[in-house]
Amino acid sequence: MLDINLIRETPDVVRDALRMRNMDAGIVDEVQALDTKRRALLVEAEALKGERNSVSKEIGKSKDPAERQAKIEAMRGVGDRIAALDDQVREVEENLNNLVAHIPNLPDPSTPLGKDEHENVVVRVMGEQKAFDFTPLPHWDLGLKLGIIDFDEGVKITGSRFYVLNGAGARLERALISWMLDLHTRQGYLEKYTPFMVKADTLYASGQLPKFIDNLYHDAEEDYWMVPTAEVPLTGIHINDVFEEAALPVRYTAYTPCFRREKMSAGRDVRGIKRGHQFDKVEMYTYCKPEESEHELQKMLADAEQTCRDLGLTYRIVRLCTGDLGFNARITFDVEVWAPGCDEWLEVSSVSSVGDFQARRANIKYRPAEGGKTRLVHTLNGSGLGLPRTLIAVLENNQQADGSIVVPEVLRPWMGGIEVITGK
Repeated sequence: MLDINLIRETPDVVRDALRMRNMDAGIVDEVQALDTKRRALLVEAEALKGERNSVSKEIGKSKDPAERQAKIEAMRGVGDRIAALDDQVREVEENLNNLVAHIPNLPDPSTPLGKDEHENVVVRVMGEQKAFDFTPLPHWDLGLKLGIIDFDEGVKITGSRFYVLNGAGARLERALISWMLDLHTRQGYLEKYTPFMVKADTLYASGQLPKFIDNLYHDAEEDYWMVPTAEVPLTGIHINDVFEEAALPVRYTAYTPCFRREKMSAGRDVRGIKRGHQFDKVEMYTYCKPEESEHELQKMLADAEQTCRDLGLTYRIVRLCTGDLGFNARITFDVEVWAPGCDEWLEVSSVSSVGDFQARRANIKYRPAEGGKTRLVHTLNGSGLGLPRTLIAVLENNQQADGSIVVPEVLRPWMGGIEVITGK
């Protein structure tokens, strides 16, 4: 969430930022109008409360019963007006906070300008696309031939955009998750196992509510929400907490299934297991001091890159432009891996610097060692990596002419002796 003082004192900066994101800047005018109304109501209410306190003292000192009663009667009207003003203030504050909560983070000045994903900047490509002496198959054909992916069973159980992994396919997914968690632990992240359902307050703190309410799965009876990413519970862990400066940075990693209600039409972009309403992901998350933010961003990006390298995947780093930046982010680097069967680059990680945007919503601060007022921390997040697209890349890059899949060496300790997948 943005600081209301930023909108109040430099509204043009916020307007320009929204335009860079291809968004209507009119919301700034709405915020200003509500903020002005709120402050006017507060001034009137405080003046009346001051008057009531002053008259109350006079009533206490008055010796004349008639005069005292007259002032008491007059103050009843003042009290009613104060109550009405307090109700108006609460309503205006609720509307104001809701509006501010819909305003995205301001892009960092270093973020390239651009309208959409077509204007993102490829920073570097690492490795060369693997050459095959046969035509590589896409994962939806490979998985069916080997019996390790079953789309019909997923549809039978739940519906469209769901699938079942069988045997070695399920084991490969589990191996990727376990290996990633162990790798990130070695990289300095503390593993967390978090709930897969959270309160609305936790989603608000992480920036998912109210903006993305239509993309979330909600149990209305218990008022629990399925997590769309482990970023949500990893933010929620420290709501209203104050770190000691010496404790920062704090780095976490966690696995969760992720649940997202997305509108998906048929076509190449959603064929196979690239997009679904449920998917697995291993997340990296960091709390740090503002001056450490850039260093931690580069560390997290390097850690995600190591995941790709150790799997033997060709990948590229893409810097998102202002028009493609996520709601919470001020800087984002996407990590994309090459999938030869799909014949495309697949995003497996978005590494983002969020600044104090989430910390302000969640009230997460740190206490400077030299004393003084507590300060908001900065937060960063990144997939390390997201599945099933990583699984797709592993399958398609390691396929052989006979349709079998060579298991990457780093995953073999979790595969129960399977080095080549020849079937489920």
